[in-house]
Amino acid sequence: MIEKLTQDSTHLLRDLIRIPSFSKEENQTADTIERFLQQRGIRTFRKMNNVWAYNKFFDTNKPTILLNSHHDTVKPNTGYTRNPFSPDMADGKLYGLGSNDAGGCLVSLVATFLHFYAREGLRYNFCIAATAEEEISGTNGLELVIPDLGPLDFAIVGEPTLMQLAVAERGLMVLDCTAHGKAGHAAREEGDNAIYKALKDIEWFTSYRFPKESDEFGAIKMSVTVIHAGSQHNVVPATCEFVVDIRVTDAYRNEEVLAIIREHVSCEVKPRSVRLKPSSIPKDHPVVQAGLALGRTTYGSPTTSDQALLDIPSLKLGPGDSARSHMADEFIHLDEIGEGIALYINILDRVVTG
Repeated sequence: MIEKLTQDSTHLLRDLIRIPSFSKEENQTADTIERFLQQRGIRTFRKMNNVWAYNKFFDTNKPTILLNSHHDTVKPNTGYTRNPFSPDMADGKLYGLGSNDAGGCLVSLVATFLHFYAREGLRYNFCIAATAEEEISGTNGLELVIPDLGPLDFAIVGEPTLMQLAVAERGLMVLDCTAHGKAGHAAREEGDNAIYKALKDIEWFTSYRFPKESDEFGAIKMSVTVIHAGSQHNVVPATCEFVVDIRVTDAYRNEEVLAIIREHVSCEVKPRSVRLKPSSIPKDHPVVQAGLALGRTTYGSPTTSDQALLDIPSLKLGPGDSARSHMADEFIHLDEIGEGIALYINILDRVVTG
């Protein structure tokens, strides 16, 4: 059974690699995924370039597990020596853009869904969702269809983790800050220098430590990354603008962090977004415990994924290695796909039939 699922998954992944699917341009890979499921007698749903389906014996009285990964890719970087859209196999590797991030995860989750699709008497329902725009944190991907998926109990988000258990993920919040002063001539005692005001707040961002710390990540990390001020040497600047990159841990919600910042600084603070939330799943959750029982280890992931858009417990888990994501001549080991399918099934079997 696993061998057949692995063969079908590898064929599907090769088909997906052949199709350019940059973020916002995933319509053809959505067609391919939809057709793959429909050919197996599965009813599919679609909204823009997002495709999802439910198990055959879906029961509204049971909780539902979301299996999610994305089928969009970044654009190939200039270091490629291979055709990024040619799914070549060599030395036990499958090459191609999106093979590792996150095609291997997606097809393995689809195979896992197929394994459980027609099983009766499960404690949970399954929803498989192949979604778009993950690479740009777009609003027309998973976020768009979450209201259509129905109530969800927890999720497995397919990202390359070497099949280890990413039980937490940092959130991201970018702030545009503006310190306001008053313009004046630099040769006279005029004006109120906005740079000096900004420096006080920048020092706070540099030195402040939030009271709560994450078990996985420790402290929240705040970095001032861009500064703009002044127009010419003899004019005291009226404004100083700076950007702060904040990696929020699972100890806080983004809105809590924003409120604390505004209490402590005098500058104007505007978040670009609070959508990319930190996420986590308790280590005593059945799906984590099942993974631990199978020899997996837990860790906190520093990278952002579609987990950030979920308000339910979620585990990031998948075949492949995050270090290969977005690299030239991207690849996944063929045996990683089979191992990923087997482990997904073994973990979930302990949860849904226990």
